[in-house]
Amino acid sequence: MLKGSACLVIVCHHLAAYGPLAASAAASAPRLSALLYDYGRMAVQIFLVIGGYLAAASLAPGGVARFERVDTQIARRFMRLAVPYAAALAVAVSISALVRLWLTDDAVPHVPSLLQVLVNALMLQDVLHVPALSAGAWYVAIDLQLFTCAALLLALARRVSAGNARAAVVLGLGMVMAMCAASLWWLNRNPALDAWGWYFFGAYGLGMAVCWAVRSAHPVRWMLVLLALGLSALILEYRPRLVLALVTAFAVAILARHDDRTLPAFVHRVAAPLVWVGRRSYSIFLIHFSVCLVVNAVFANLWPGVVLAHWVGLVFALGMSLVAGRWLYERVERRDASPARVLHWQIHLASAGALAVLAQGLVAT
Repeated sequence: MLKGSACLVIVCHHLAAYGPLAASAAASAPRLSALLYDYGRMAVQIFLVIGGYLAAASLAPGGVARFERVDTQIARRFMRLAVPYAAALAVAVSISALVRLWLTDDAVPHVPSLLQVLVNALMLQDVLHVPALSAGAWYVAIDLQLFTCAALLLALARRVSAGNARAAVVLGLGMVMAMCAASLWWLNRNPALDAWGWYFFGAYGLGMAVCWAVRSAHPVRWMLVLLALGLSALILEYRPRLVLALVTAFAVAILARHDDRTLPAFVHRVAAPLVWVGRRSYSIFLIHFSVCLVVNAVFANLWPGVVLAHWVGLVFALGMSLVAGRWLYERVERRDASPARVLHWQIHLASAGALAVLAQGLVAT
């Protein structure tokens, strides 16, 4: 439910940020547009906290690494992310090539080079300062870095403890929380580091700690530690995004210890649509920018200057983002990830990039 809510806010944020329809909305409803543009991006904090929670539940639910090989875990995470990611980027490159013929706007990505396609496929675009092929692609790279960092810390703790389970738990939890504190107190205060996972490890580490807290015999003590950690970071520098991360962490802690079977039926009915979106949130997140480009091109060309039509277009784009996300989820994301499937979709991505370059050359000729 939380992921579904955050996903919808992120989509609305991008709809308010890119294209002529966004400009029309900003002119007709400046406060709403500014609200979505300025604060909508903070919904990423919800994904970070929940991502940390799920990573801890997968890698070390008891506080000690339960996997044998850390490289296998990282490779699996890469494949899990890369298959729908490459598929969505192939769509984005193809859509951008078509939209470029109808729409001249800063939101439309430039024709990519093959090097740019390769760097994006490997999720290194921000680290190497290469333009992204789609809005939101940065988060996928950050997710992989965060998971890799967490897995390495837990694997190192187990190795250093030399078979002592108790020491492995204490060291693992201590290293993760030390990294979390370093991010909250120092790294997250330097915007120049936002291409790296450790800039976001504060929110991610809070999510990991919540996972261990709800499984602990003393969850209240855990949450008091997290509260003290968060408040001290806010005293050092007030950050609204950190406030949202803390609120999310406590919400997840409460929900995780609650038996949803005791909730009234109407609550389930209200939550059901958000749960549906939440389960498909990654696919929706990946593909909604392509939908945004198409809808902007169609509505801006058919109804130039018609504000009502542009608002209809924005609502239509939101709905079609859910439809396209469902398609990507069912056809790509739900299926098992493997090296062969990663290669398959990355070949599609490279082909889309090559065709975009060729098409641009033909148009120029």
